[in-house]
Amino acid sequence: MAQRNFIYPLIVILITLNFSSCKSSSNLTEPTLTRNSKASLQKPYVILVSLDGFRWDYVDKYKPPHLTEFIGKGVRSESLIPSFPSKTFPNHYTIATGMYPDKHGIIGNSFYSNKKDVTYKIGNREMVEDGTFYGGTPLWVQADKANMVSASYFFVGSEADIQGVRPTYYQVYDGAIKNEVRVAETLKWFALPKKERPHMITLYFSDMDDVGHEFSPDNDAQLKKVLFALDENLGELFKGVEATGLPINVIIVSDHGMATLPTANMIPVGDLVNDSLYTVVDNGAILNVHPKNNTSTDTMLEYLKPKEDHFKVYTTENTPGFEYKPRNKDWGSIQVIPDFGYYFSGKERIETLRKKSITAIGVHGYDPKYKDMHGIFYANGPAFKEGYVIPSIKNIHIYPLVCQILGLEIPNEIDGDLNEIKTVLKTD
Repeated sequence: MAQRNFIYPLIVILITLNFSSCKSSSNLTEPTLTRNSKASLQKPYVILVSLDGFRWDYVDKYKPPHLTEFIGKGVRSESLIPSFPSKTFPNHYTIATGMYPDKHGIIGNSFYSNKKDVTYKIGNREMVEDGTFYGGTPLWVQADKANMVSASYFFVGSEADIQGVRPTYYQVYDGAIKNEVRVAETLKWFALPKKERPHMITLYFSDMDDVGHEFSPDNDAQLKKVLFALDENLGELFKGVEATGLPINVIIVSDHGMATLPTANMIPVGDLVNDSLYTVVDNGAILNVHPKNNTSTDTMLEYLKPKEDHFKVYTTENTPGFEYKPRNKDWGSIQVIPDFGYYFSGKERIETLRKKSITAIGVHGYDPKYKDMHGIFYANGPAFKEGYVIPSIKNIHIYPLVCQILGLEIPNEIDGDLNEIKTVLKTD
């Protein structure tokens, strides 16, 4: 379909969705002054969609129709390998920057910052929007450097002022905004004038993470119900993208997978606390231990090692799971790692779950050697081959792939490598 003919069908779709989307329009931030350069106007478009907590095997297991068709006409990897720890904030920001957490600095959903002498927490709105926590150059910042308009309907880091830049259009995270609204608002961006129309867009859905945590990934009935509802939302996105007639490439990823945790295997983190020797930052599948008052690592090990019971205590440099020698001081001197199928938590939460007779939940954060931690990589659009499958791929390689499609410079300092993933692209 020629580009000049896309407006009418797109308007029909937007009118259909308008009643659910008009309320959130006022919440979108005012655009910055970034406008597409002459060179950017000639580039294609990318929508990077994150389906939080979407495990590698869900599509094959449940066969949602719209995603299944999308994949069949595009490319996929057998799985997407997260970075360690396989938690939400570190891995979303790894996808956004092409860097391991050790380098970009968002090493956990919570972590102690030596530089700032504070503990970053994802529930702290001021910290989440503080760009000085975030290293690397996210895709929307790289686009801005090339005078390319960007947009984000949620993504880790997109609300923060990073290198003095935010996406041209962005939304402050609000999990209450319905998926239908997110899709409708995203499609509206493609009806903007060319100079104002974003070429790099991120879009986020938490549904599969939410249901996986609550019911565990073994609850087929609950997972399939939520997945098929999400699949309908994605179907509307795919339909709207096609209606534009624009060269839009849709890349779908997830930050991690999900594993079943018997609540009987939850370990009270309070049992390991020793405020005179160290502080502990709890991320469930990993505890970062920071010395107090110049306590030696040996002293902390002597205290913690005898307590090992379904968990192991390591010096940071010898902790399994890392694909590199961790150098970021924010990890602390020691890491405490539960056995797979065990998980640290507060006593109050453990007691609440057991009082409610909840016997299993879903968790993540473990070493990516466990395939339950793996996510997804699917892509479809004019840049991609059709019906093509590659082996499991690391999530650090998504960044250079997006840069290649959009004609953006690939920074030298990233950990990702275009050569590891470029076979998914058409060669003509």
